[in-house]
Amino acid sequence: MKTKLLITLTATFLLLIPNAIFGQTITLGTAANFVLFSTNGAVSNSGTSQLTGNIGTNNGSCTGFGNVNGAMHNNDGVSAQCVTDLLVAYNQLDAAITTDLISSTMGNGATLFAGVYSVTNAATLTSELTLDGKDDPNAQFIFRINGSFSADAASKITLINGTQSCNVFWVTEGKVILAAGTSFKGTVIANNSAIQIGAGVKLEGRALSTTGAIAVDGSTAYVPLGCGNVALTGPVAPTLASTECYVLYSASGAIINTGTTTLKGDVGTNSGTTAGFDPLLVNGTIHATPDISTAQCAADLAAVYSQLNVLTPDINLLYPAQFGHSLVLTPHTYFLNAATLLTDTLFLNALGNANAVFVIQVNGALSTASNSNVVLINGAQSKNVFWKVEGAVSINSTSTFRGTIVSNNGAVAFLNPNALLDGRALTTSGIISVATATAIVPALCTIITGVNSTQTSNQKLTVTIAPNPISSTTTVVLNGDSKVGDYNLVIYSSMGNEVINIPLNKKTTTLTTTNLHQGIYFFKVMSNNKLIQSGKLISEN
Repeated sequence: MKTKLLITLTATFLLLIPNAIFGQTITLGTAANFVLFSTNGAVSNSGTSQLTGNIGTNNGSCTGFGNVNGAMHNNDGVSAQCVTDLLVAYNQLDAAITTDLISSTMGNGATLFAGVYSVTNAATLTSELTLDGKDDPNAQFIFRINGSFSADAASKITLINGTQSCNVFWVTEGKVILAAGTSFKGTVIANNSAIQIGAGVKLEGRALSTTGAIAVDGSTAYVPLGCGNVALTGPVAPTLASTECYVLYSASGAIINTGTTTLKGDVGTNSGTTAGFDPLLVNGTIHATPDISTAQCAADLAAVYSQLNVLTPDINLLYPAQFGHSLVLTPHTYFLNAATLLTDTLFLNALGNANAVFVIQVNGALSTASNSNVVLINGAQSKNVFWKVEGAVSINSTSTFRGTIVSNNGAVAFLNPNALLDGRALTTSGIISVATATAIVPALCTIITGVNSTQTSNQKLTVTIAPNPISSTTTVVLNGDSKVGDYNLVIYSSMGNEVINIPLNKKTTTLTTTNLHQGIYFFKVMSNNKLIQSGKLISEN
């Protein structure tokens, strides 16, 4: 009986060992924020690498890096803390009890399940190694290699059935080499050894060394998501208020178009004139001269600028002249402390959060090279992207730019031919010049008070028709002093034919517009045969 009980207890204990030794959380501390770090050794880059996460060394230098989506920490308080935290993580991993001994040649199409795997000497990754979490998002994989470790060119780690790269760890007692084209997953800790990451390598994880140089060459690496990491949402977006309706706006300066420009949204200035736009190509209000709307927008734009200006940057991008070049940014507030040139492609990665906000603060002028492109990925939306620029803005030929531009005391130019703005261009003071461009407000404004709307002088009554553009219904609101029943609304087609004629018997009248086919219409509000207000409507039916 005692023997049977002992066998049962022993079996139960052995079954529980794996959870105790590799189900525990590995404590990375501040090391979790680093994509590249050495306790004692230089960290260097050659080629164009795209890196997301902090980079640093506590005894050495970081050289050759362009713009990094993270902070650089060389021999400072943050790097000193990382030394301590990295040692704690290494000791945890080193103390893990082995569940399986495996061959020094890893991969070749093999599949492994959660566990602590040990290799007694140097190891090589060849072809493909699959890590199967068996639908457990907490499944943990620890590889402890008692020697150097190399991944052959184009070899790869594949994660299936819930495995997360944040739960994969590689600990070596020798040099680590990830050859060109390798696709690697997990946090690599090289104890007293160097790490070399070749051209075209994609690392979803970290490369950390207790003592040794780290070198990357035209590689992509980013700290892994998951494992309780806080989802990035970025800063709080500013309150746009009336600026939401404008696709082009200057608080002080003319707005001039000299080509075939298509706009979706309002256009206007509060000091100067707006000229050269074809009403048939503007899906919004053209404020030819300053009015109540442009005055309100001036106040609201000042508030938007103030909200963006007081944000404390999370990340400084250190090379403004090298902005772009396939750089990937995540939801943060970024700061560039000089005139900035966007070249090639900039990726904005929302990490699956459609509400994530991006703010890019430019302390100088902003310009784009020809054919440059801002690309939104993984849920990013142009309505959540904001550019605060202390100077002029120039969007060059065939560039695609996304987000709301708020220029402080700077002119804005869209250069011929065919620049595309998926957003807004707003300036506190400066001329806006457009030549054959397309600009689209990123989200339809909920209140547009009539397109090309005009009022008679000394009239206390104003009329709001919203939404405009209209679909099945729209609402007519009488604002100010009015007597119910004294007003009439007449809507005409673009050919001048009357299509709707109704009395405005209430302060608010809901108008059914399903019979208005897609196109442009004109309206008049009359009282005792006198024109009170006129404007343009756009039907999207």
